[in-house]
Amino acid sequence: MLYPVYVHKDQESAYGAIFPDIPGCFAAADTLDDLPRAAQEAFEAHFGADDDPIPAPSSPERWRNAPDYQGGFWLLVDLDPSKIRSRAVRLNISLPENLVARIDATARELGQSRSAFLAQAAEKAIQQRI
Repeated sequence: MLYPVYVHKDQESAYGAIFPDIPGCFAAADTLDDLPRAAQEAFEAHFGADDDPIPAPSSPERWRNAPDYQGGFWLLVDLDPSKIRSRAVRLNISLPENLVARIDATARELGQSRSAFLAQAAEKAIQQRI
């Protein structure tokens, strides 16, 4: 899910990231390239210890004029909520054989298991409806 993250950097400091949709969630990284990974780690740490609902992401436009978010810039960071409280549930589903073969081939190309690929595809389809 793409969450807006407000990024700021003071001279001689790391990049700081604030998640407006998730009050109290912050991340930091020395480089912009490391910020998405740090954001995922902060996201997981924030929700990993309790059962608070994970809010849906908004857009940066919602926060653009807020006084707390001036002087920096916005990033959309792809955060994976499936890594939080992700107890696996075994399913028994039926799919056409040729579709299973295509799923397996694509998953292999991506270095994923069939289950991981299907979970990611389902998550993407759900998010596109929002």
